[in-house]
This record gives sequence, C-alpha cells and structure tokens, in this order.
Amino acid sequence: MRPPVLRAVHIHPVKSLAGCAPGEAAVEPWGLDGDRRWMLVDTTGRAVTQRQQPRMALVSAVPLPGGGIGLSAPGSAPLAVEVPEPGRTVPVALHRSAIEVVEAAAAAHTWFSERLGTEVRLVHLDAPGTRRPIDPAYARPGETVGFADGYPLLLTSSASLDALNSLIAQGDHADEGPLPMNRFRPNVVVDGTAPWAEDGWDRIAIGDVPFRVVKPCGRCVITTTDQDTAERGKEPLRTLARHRRAGQDLLFGQYLIPDGTGVIRVGDPVRILG
Repeated sequence: MRPPVLRAVHIHPVKSLAGCAPGEAAVEPWGLDGDRRWMLVDTTGRAVTQRQQPRMALVSAVPLPGGGIGLSAPGSAPLAVEVPEPGRTVPVALHRSAIEVVEAAAAAHTWFSERLGTEVRLVHLDAPGTRRPIDPAYARPGETVGFADGYPLLLTSSASLDALNSLIAQGDHADEGPLPMNRFRPNVVVDGTAPWAEDGWDRIAIGDVPFRVVKPCGRCVITTTDQDTAERGKEPLRTLARHRRAGQDLLFGQYLIPDGTGVIRVGDPVRILG
C-alpha cells in the first residue's frame, strides 16, 4: 500500500453552508484559515445550522481577500460581505458555548432571512484565539476553536467511506448509497490507509504540520442531508448505529488539534507519528 497522502482540503467559511475545496490551506492554532469564522444565529442568539435548516446546504460561501465572504444561492443575486469593523460584540450560543461575536452588515441578515424564510443574523468571530476554549478534557490550556462543532479540524479517510458505503449497500436503505464525502463535511481527507485506520492514531503530520488526533466524531442528522438537494434520508446514521456505535455516539472521522502552524497542500504525505 502506498504511504497515506492528503487527498482533499475543505473550508466552510460559514458554518453549515456549502464550502470550497482549495488546493492548500494555512493551518492556524484554531483551525484552517477562513474555516467557520462566520455563523448564522436566530433571534434568540442561538446558532442555526443544517440541523434546523437543511436548505442551508444549497447556499455557498467562498472566502474573499481580507477575510470577507462571497455568498451565492440558486435563483438569488450573489452578495459580498465584508468583515465587520471592530466594535461592540454581542453574545451568541453555539452548543454549550457562549461566545462574543460581531454582527455583519444588515444586508447580510436580510439576504439570509429571505433565503431561509425565517429571521436570522450573520455573525463573525473576530478573535478566534480568545473567544472559545476547546473542551479541557481533550485540549491543553489556552487552545481555542472557531465555530466548528468542537475541535479545530475534522479528518476523514477515503477507505473508511468506501467501507461504510459497502455496509450501506448491504442494509435496508441501500438505494440511498453510495454516499459522497461531503455528507461528513471534513476539513482534510486522507487517501492510502486501511478502513478505520484513523481510529488508532494519536499523532500525525500532514506535510510539515503536526496534529494530535484527540477524539472520534459523533455524527448527527446533517449527515443524512443530501448536500445537493437538501433532502433527508436514513443513511448513514442507520448503518453507523449498527456498526460504529460507541455509547450514544455514531462515529465517523477523527477530530484534530494542531500542534503547529504552516500550510498543508493536496498531495502532502500524511505521516502517522503515534
């Protein structure tokens, strides 16, 4: 078997929207540069994701120079959103985290509210190095994360997706497979491993950047959402529940915390350090 390599890099500038797959990305202590620095919240300040609004999958966000984002959706005029000026922060809630953020311009709130049919606001994480600590059970003091669910990066492997799709093909909802990798919204995808090999990793390096492999990812209903149509099915959760259950968690992928910074590129070697 060939040594593992980095097959793909994915950045999602706005949490839960469609993202992009650049050939390379800078690794910051809190995640990939430009990844999940923006988020939608409802009128109470709680995060809005595909869990509540599967149609968010049909809205795309790409990074613009200076940290802004370009938004597009079928049947809508595109919108460019600049990074808001530093100023008054407002509190929002993401899972169990209370985070201070800066609101985007009013035009962004209107654009998203019209797309989703409900009132939402777009907010920006202006200081990811200070706003949101990682769970101390898995992190070192001072380590932080942006608007990702809990950890700076998510890794998946092509071999594990192939194995999962083989299991789906044997199940009650075989017509829903095979599933593409975008159901799992990873940051980095690795080629050249055995299925589920990532379960046994503690430390890796992608190119010259080292990472700790800290925790398997428990999957949610978003994985059942077709990212091209926003329609929901039963898979992969039905098959993960049968074959990849750990307590209440249905596992696919591994969370990473960077132990350094640098640039990772598609084709970089992936070294297993422990």
